[in-house]
Amino acid sequence: MEHRGDGSAYRESDLVRIAKRENNLKRKYLVINRKQGKHIPVSPGEALAMFRALAEQLKEAYQGERILVIGFAETATAIGVCLALCLRCRLIQTTREEIPGVTYLHFSERHSHATQQKLVKEDLDTVMGQIDRVIFAEDEVTTGNTILSAIESIERVYGERPAFSVASLLNGMDREAEREYKKRGIRLHYLVKTEHGGYEAMAERYRGDGLFEKGGVWDESLPVRMLYPSGYLDARRLQAADEYGRACKELCRQVLSGLNPEPFRRYLVLGTEEFMFPGLLLAREIERQGCRVRFHATTRSPIVVSREPEYPLHVRYELCSMYEKGRPTFVYDLKPCEEAVVVCDAPEMTQEGKQDLLYALSISGSRQVTLVRWQR
Repeated sequence: MEHRGDGSAYRESDLVRIAKRENNLKRKYLVINRKQGKHIPVSPGEALAMFRALAEQLKEAYQGERILVIGFAETATAIGVCLALCLRCRLIQTTREEIPGVTYLHFSERHSHATQQKLVKEDLDTVMGQIDRVIFAEDEVTTGNTILSAIESIERVYGERPAFSVASLLNGMDREAEREYKKRGIRLHYLVKTEHGGYEAMAERYRGDGLFEKGGVWDESLPVRMLYPSGYLDARRLQAADEYGRACKELCRQVLSGLNPEPFRRYLVLGTEEFMFPGLLLAREIERQGCRVRFHATTRSPIVVSREPEYPLHVRYELCSMYEKGRPTFVYDLKPCEEAVVVCDAPEMTQEGKQDLLYALSISGSRQVTLVRWQR
């Protein structure tokens, strides 16, 4: 087992913020990485640089190996893609969505609000005999139980197994968990080691008196346009990283031709739930045009918001999902901007989801909205 930290570049105090989970007795706190671009708006260049720093450890460690990267939904999907692109290997992400015509390998995420994770079994069937190592990509590992559940599911189905590694931005595993991984021969890579001892008490101190917004009628004077770039590839299905990366760049090219970004203008780019990397890459391309850009994403996670300046999240917007009518999702701390760009891969965006998100963007100060649905 190999513990790798890059403390010279990233430190716990720079990245880690503690929030309070809503109605979750299994774990009352949530570790939020302020540079990751999930819950907190971030410069896309900062997020991608952090992901690449983690990828550099893997390139050094696994030269010549045939690798499959598995990114965990929903918070680590962009990390998984970035690692696979740097390693030039194959990739797939876990999902909680329903994909027609497939069967799944199921496993549990025990501390989460949405515990069931799935991998498309038919895709694993095609690759398991052709790889030397599976690398699980995570934003943060605490107990390691979710990954062990995934490994046990793979072992039950496929018997003789590849080697396993875990690559995460943050690692908060205690010594007992690390000993279990060492016994199983699972290698660990991470940027920052965290200590969770005081996190629950820290979360409990916050008042939880932030602003909670739910629904409303959006201002129809807000300019809204739809873009439908083609060439869609789904990272919930097995992909070659190079091919997926080219498809994402082509998505960016098509969207940029419709946006015509103006230097110094403020842009917000939002990913949707599990679908993060294409939006993050688009945000980076807009940033390269000399624009001021922030990226984050909608999420299934209901997190308490609070007014204290040191608390990471202050305003919560509850939305219907773009992917499924009646499923609540959330977005936090939307900022005013000249243009908000929402990047989605739902087969059809739910009308309720569009209405809720347009309302949230209108009351938070977006002056124009572009909805992007990537299609085949």
